Amino acid sequence: MKKAILYINQFFGQIGGEDKADFAPEIRVGKVGPALEFAKSLDAELTHTIICGDNFMGSQTEEAVATILGMLEDKEMDLFIAGPAFQAGRYGVACGTICKAVAEKFGVPVVTSMNVENPGAEMFKKDMYILQGGNIASKMRQDVKAMVSLANKILRGEEVGSADEEGYFGRGIRRQVWRADAKPASERMVEMLVKKLNGEPFQTELPIPKLDRVPIAAAIKDLKSARIALVTTGGIVPVDNPDKIQSASATRWGRYNIDQVAALKGGEYKTIHAGFDPAAADADPNVITPVDALQVLLKEGVYGSLHPYFYSTVGTGTTQAEAQRMAQEIVPYLQEDKVDGVIMVST
Repeated sequence: MKKAILYINQFFGQIGGEDKADFAPEIRVGKVGPALEFAKSLDAELTHTIICGDNFMGSQTEEAVATILGMLEDKEMDLFIAGPAFQAGRYGVACGTICKAVAEKFGVPVVTSMNVENPGAEMFKKDMYILQGGNIASKMRQDVKAMVSLANKILRGEEVGSADEEGYFGRGIRRQVWRADAKPASERMVEMLVKKLNGEPFQTELPIPKLDRVPIAAAIKDLKSARIALVTTGGIVPVDNPDKIQSASATRWGRYNIDQVAALKGGEYKTIHAGFDPAAADADPNVITPVDALQVLLKEGVYGSLHPYFYSTVGTGTTQAEAQRMAQEIVPYLQEDKVDGVIMVST
């Protein structure tokens, strides 16, 4: 019988929640958590379950991947599956990261599942089969069922259908197929045109992705009288992180007073960002959120005035939808204070 191995995070591995998100990779013989559901209908024996904390994979990626690949060196494996990850951004990125590494190292097929809002879907959909999954864990059974259906086709050597047919995210691959109805392109084209002219729904055979283009704002006419605000995705927060902003895949943001503050001080502020080494930012938060430089420029008369708060969240793994929502929540504060320009600090 063919063999399969499953990757899950600390929560589904029954290790713990956020308090155990730094759990180092561990391999267990047999089935843990979702593996029991997979085993009901998967055409392969689930021999091992790998468990790794989301924060460990996100902040110590190279070590986590190397450790897991080492664990798999002597294992029989015809299929590697991960998740499902739902809308959990760190989990989705972790599933995509390890699936890609396993496929490249061992040449075995990999399958995972994520919600469309999971950043891992956009990051890895061209590298593997990612089933379009639910947004919450209550969708587990149906997501597992979809993953198993695709995985079994792969295990049996059957032809995998299109993204629409199988339910995975399109990988940007186009291939020629013989249509069951044998209808030529000329007829299909005319049928689509007639439907379009009549205002009827139709499905194009060459979908073009729609890009969300944001128009460039007009230049500030008079910088010397302009009111400037500071926004950062570098995760600079007071040391107790009062708004509980996540270190990755953020859904929260904070607003912190800098009125009469000459500079942010290490020990009072820190970064909770999981995407870079925090040492420099923790020692001097101004390297990420340059309050000190803005206060100097203000005294020099380079610009008119400084908005008395800075706004902070974390960019790594954060979905476009969540980023847009947070921006819409922050903007009214800037409008109320008649801010003319925003310095958006990158990391």
